[in-house]
Amino acid sequence: MSLLGRVALITGASSGIGAAIALKFISEGAKVAIVGRNVSKLKNVSAKCEELGKEHLPLIGDVTDDDNVKRIVDVTLTKYGQLDILVNNAGIAGFASILAPNALKMYDSLMSVNIRALVGITNLCAPHLIKTKGNIINISSVSGVRPYIGTGFAYNVSKAAVNHFTSTIAGELARNGVRVNVVNPGPVHTDIVKNTGMAEDDEAKLWLAMKKSTALGKIADAEEVAELVLFLASDKARSITGSSFLIDNGTVVKS
Repeated sequence: MSLLGRVALITGASSGIGAAIALKFISEGAKVAIVGRNVSKLKNVSAKCEELGKEHLPLIGDVTDDDNVKRIVDVTLTKYGQLDILVNNAGIAGFASILAPNALKMYDSLMSVNIRALVGITNLCAPHLIKTKGNIINISSVSGVRPYIGTGFAYNVSKAAVNHFTSTIAGELARNGVRVNVVNPGPVHTDIVKNTGMAEDDEAKLWLAMKKSTALGKIADAEEVAELVLFLASDKARSITGSSFLIDNGTVVKS
């Protein structure tokens, strides 16, 4: 599934799924722009890219800042002259009941990162993807397919929006030869829960509960998701667009 000669822009690439995708793409010959907010984590990923001896471009930036996003896209195009693959992976979690005093604040925060930022960078990248007949892979969640009370209403709604956005623009961009698909992971070993500030004991309990919620009784690794994204980005998936792919260890079929 060679990506030799392709240029990819990956958001949320400083850790977890985004980092795994970046390393997978680079190992297949792609030139990769990796975007993240955490400087130290992004440096760690960049160092791993350098170990592979492959071309990459680390970019510090907040995808909720419109000026920052424009800079990220402009710098990538100036460096590489083209864009073939956009992976919208940046996302955050947050837990708040609809009865909570901070319900609306949590909703605004998650929608800003998980869907508005995704729409913004896609808007800027789409014209360049049309030129290369490229493709877009959005990273959503099983929570966008089947809402889970434990993940919170705001997270569920934001991920459902990502899924519907994917279907809509897949239909719009197909006429231009651009493919758009979405991956919906179930529980994956990343630092997304830790980043919410949850106490260690509570985090451990949550991971155990998520493991038990899967039919296969396990939690996926980020590399497994990266393998699926690699397939969708490659020419092997040249006839696939507007599709949603679950990689959830059977979460939605758990009885």
